[in-house]
Amino acid sequence: MVPLIDFDKEQQKLYYSIGEVAEIFKVNTSLIRFWENEFEVLQPKKNKKGNRLFTTEDLSNLKLIYHLVKERGYTLDGAKKKLKDNKSDLEQQVEIRESLLKIRSYLEELKNQL
Repeated sequence: MVPLIDFDKEQQKLYYSIGEVAEIFKVNTSLIRFWENEFEVLQPKKNKKGNRLFTTEDLSNLKLIYHLVKERGYTLDGAKKKLKDNKSDLEQQVEIRESLLKIRSYLEELKNQL
């Protein structure tokens, strides 16, 4: 399941370390580095030490990649093509899915309180 990232709450933070990103997505840092090499939409900044600094835009792109590769089972080439062909449709699908998951979570919480 794609992690639900509430960017409004996290908006104060401009950059995320690779460790924080890996923790958000519950994957290894090596997978994040691999995806960075494979997907040209991922362009984290690097500081003087060479540490990757991910922006909220990078997190949004990672969310799309995670959704395609981990949840939908796309190959890397298929995910690249899908991102390139219709990224806006994909973003909309992921947003709708997140909204429905939030509603589901809320309803389950209500049910448990009864």
